[in-house]
Amino acid sequence: MNRITHFAALALTATLALPTAAIAQDETQHSTLTIGVGGAYIPSYEGSDDYRTLPIAQARGKVHDFAFWTRGTSLFVDAIPNIDPDGIDFAVGPVVNLRLDRTSRKAIKDNAVRALGKLDTAVEVGGFVGIGKTGIFTSAYDNLSARVAVTKDVAGGHGGIVVTPAIEYVTPLSVTTFVGIGISAEYVGKKFGRTYFDVDAAGSLASGLPVYSRAGDGSGFKRAGVNLTAGKSLSGDLRSGWALFAVGGYSRLLGDYADSPIVAIAGSRDQWLAAVGIGYTF
Repeated sequence: MNRITHFAALALTATLALPTAAIAQDETQHSTLTIGVGGAYIPSYEGSDDYRTLPIAQARGKVHDFAFWTRGTSLFVDAIPNIDPDGIDFAVGPVVNLRLDRTSRKAIKDNAVRALGKLDTAVEVGGFVGIGKTGIFTSAYDNLSARVAVTKDVAGGHGGIVVTPAIEYVTPLSVTTFVGIGISAEYVGKKFGRTYFDVDAAGSLASGLPVYSRAGDGSGFKRAGVNLTAGKSLSGDLRSGWALFAVGGYSRLLGDYADSPIVAIAGSRDQWLAAVGIGYTF
């Protein structure tokens, strides 16, 4: 797992969104667990135009109506139980994320970026607030949710703040099939930009990339993206048993982060991903 970057693990961000809607069909289920594994084709680092394939895993569930789920390398725990009979879910709780971008030289295919050196793992800790509604557009079981997470690195990886707003929608087409969409962005502080996108004089000498410091001058939106997902039950019911998932996604780096030579010269602001996986719901 130490080679999986934060951006890479987002490939299965939406694949386990379905249980939120599916579980709503059976209000007697107060504890559930869905585990998914798969393979993803993703950039070798955030901003790269080289791609690689790697394994990934995700999980979500609830224990006595207290929900938890992973999003990439993030873990969310909802401290408010989901028991509203009208399908409205207010969510507040802690979140922790491991940011593993460029923590392994072997994972970076571009020689210039590899020459900039390995970065430390960031452990981003904070909280989130959100709201969701089941039964809103297409049926009594579709689900629309929105949340905002605010975290700060406490391990010295970049030492900055990350704000992540996200909106997700998932709808079952039948008891065996679902589709969904997720839209998200990241707003980062200047310490983040300085760590991942600036190039100092020593880095310029080692890599051949020009000196660049604008990404670390202030805060701003680093990226925005969208994921599309679909799933098909192998057991005849999405609420239990095996299911197959597929995901396609696009993310675009923005502003001074996209203008960094790490992106503009050595990589690309356009970031694509694809993933397939299999999950099991208990």
